[in-house]
Amino acid sequence: MHTVPVQIFSMHDTAADADENKYFPAEMFTGYNASKAKFILDAVAAGSKCKTVILSHINLVMAGWLIKKISPATEIILMAHGIEIWYPLSKRKTMMLNACDRIIAVSSYTCERITKRYEEAGKKCIVLNNCIDPFLKRPSIKKRDEGLMKRYGFNAEDIILFTLTRLSAKDRYKGYDHVLHAIASLSAENANLKYLLAGGCDPEEKKYILGITERLGLQDKVVLAGFVPDNELPAHFALADVYVMPSIKEGFGIVFVEAMFYGLPVIAGNADGSSDALLKGRLGLLIEPEKPEEIADAIMKILNEPDKYKPDNTLLMEHFSYECYKRKLGGVLFNESHCEPELVESGSHN
Repeated sequence: MHTVPVQIFSMHDTAADADENKYFPAEMFTGYNASKAKFILDAVAAGSKCKTVILSHINLVMAGWLIKKISPATEIILMAHGIEIWYPLSKRKTMMLNACDRIIAVSSYTCERITKRYEEAGKKCIVLNNCIDPFLKRPSIKKRDEGLMKRYGFNAEDIILFTLTRLSAKDRYKGYDHVLHAIASLSAENANLKYLLAGGCDPEEKKYILGITERLGLQDKVVLAGFVPDNELPAHFALADVYVMPSIKEGFGIVFVEAMFYGLPVIAGNADGSSDALLKGRLGLLIEPEKPEEIADAIMKILNEPDKYKPDNTLLMEHFSYECYKRKLGGVLFNESHCEPELVESGSHN
């Protein structure tokens, strides 16, 4: 086990945010409340004295580049999540990206996109999947919450499909519109099929979703739940029979892992990082995300044989538990298979 001094700098959080944080002691945290100039100055001053600096987002790469200029021996590691790094960066930002010593991508797909887009950076890219929140608790019993059932107008015999994501015209790639068309094709023979679509929704997207719902005659089958607070998430997962989100631009898709953690069969797209979250289909069903007929077929497969498609919890935890993540990260940073690293991080909260 390695124990080293730690500092965490966050550009957008405030000092008060550390008091509510359960992941690290407040004394190692500094929040800058969106003061970019002070954040950069302090991060560079502290980082240039460190052995390792982890940048949690591509937008922090300037700090890493400056640290590298002052202290060439400091190792700069960038975390790459997905869409923020898939598309062309400016020449200046690309130059700063190339100065990083290593890039940790959250999925094979993200790593492939980086390698294709940035040849030099791609040679430094390795894959480390995200993990389940160590504080995430399973409900003791899978039981539908009566209050939520009443809130959404569900009945005990309803079969509930669930998607949890931000609903925005800019993020329409999540594929919930294709799920609506799949439900329409199944509704005649599955009268109790319902769709719970949860997440903050902007006005434009709400109009879009309700328009599809009306055209397809699904007004009594689709519920827009709006934003769901963290403390209600386990109960929402417990309502559902299937989690479905046929995305085409998912960097990794931690929500799939969370759904499986709660015991839900999962349907995801095969065109992005979702494939990593489902272990290439070993943990759930991967389909062509823009084909409603494939989504419908996957839904019926699960409903006809629910036990067959329940996620393998042992396999899930072997790959995505927090303990597994620590071992893998330790291997990356210390060239060891078992360790619990404590590192200097220059990061931002999103």
